[in-house]
Amino acid sequence: MPITPTKKIWMDGSFVDWPDATVHVLSHTLHYGTGAFEGIRAYKTPNGVAIFRLKDHMERLLRSCKILMLDVPYNLSDLCEAAKELVRVNDLTEGCYIRPLVYLGYGEIGVNPIGAPVQTAIAAWSWGAYLGDHAETGVRMKISSWSRHAPNAMPTASKTVGGYVNASLAKVEAIKAGYDEAIMLGPDGRVSECTGENLFIIRDGRLYSPPPSEAGALSGITQSSIVKIANDLGFEVNFEALRRDDLYLADEAFLTGTAAEVVPLSSVDDRLVGDGKPGPITTVIRKTYHQTVRGERPQYEDWLARV
Repeated sequence: MPITPTKKIWMDGSFVDWPDATVHVLSHTLHYGTGAFEGIRAYKTPNGVAIFRLKDHMERLLRSCKILMLDVPYNLSDLCEAAKELVRVNDLTEGCYIRPLVYLGYGEIGVNPIGAPVQTAIAAWSWGAYLGDHAETGVRMKISSWSRHAPNAMPTASKTVGGYVNASLAKVEAIKAGYDEAIMLGPDGRVSECTGENLFIIRDGRLYSPPPSEAGALSGITQSSIVKIANDLGFEVNFEALRRDDLYLADEAFLTGTAAEVVPLSSVDDRLVGDGKPGPITTVIRKTYHQTVRGERPQYEDWLARV
């Protein structure tokens, strides 16, 4: 989806006009991909705009940077306050997407990143349904020919800039073949994740998701929210290694991610999931999540950072 420009972008402690938020063509991250980012959403609630799980996202950003040996010149509080102020400055409400980025700027070239300046930016804009408006009725999925990174080839616990070349290849392959999204298998052939989302299947009333530490998937913040919500609704959730045929035989399935939110799967490799329509468990979990992020579920108030 095209980006709709807003007024300001936060860059290294200052608010910069959108057209002026630029970097040098020889910035290190542009050439070698060493950097980390996050995707965060804010929603309109009865008590004003709130950013969903802001602290958790910024903590994951700092953890990614630790893995990559990037010394971020801002602490957790700095980053959270900058994100809230950015949303206020840009007068954003429903459908707001926030993109923090830590990257290596201009000054050193070559594979060795030591010496390149660490820079930080946060942008925010209005962004609709990541997988399209039809996604609420179910998306068509394809098992990708591209495997998810082996954890000793790329740090899969880090949301690394360069790591998403892998996901982009899988996404393009799926779209060109007529599907909405790709599912990636790990090096062992087990289910890992989608190109930017975690995955759940439902079988006999229980939820299953690949364990991130074994499957090489990124530990999702939306994923962890769904685990809590599902448990509170009385559903059992298991982290278990899944084969591709587990996807074919699931009663229901859905993906989760900040951008995508909660999206039911209608089919995998042209095999219907259930009857091809959103199932009852998926539907109630999805509805509860949408109520939660919009401040309609008081028990999850601590997940909301009021702007």
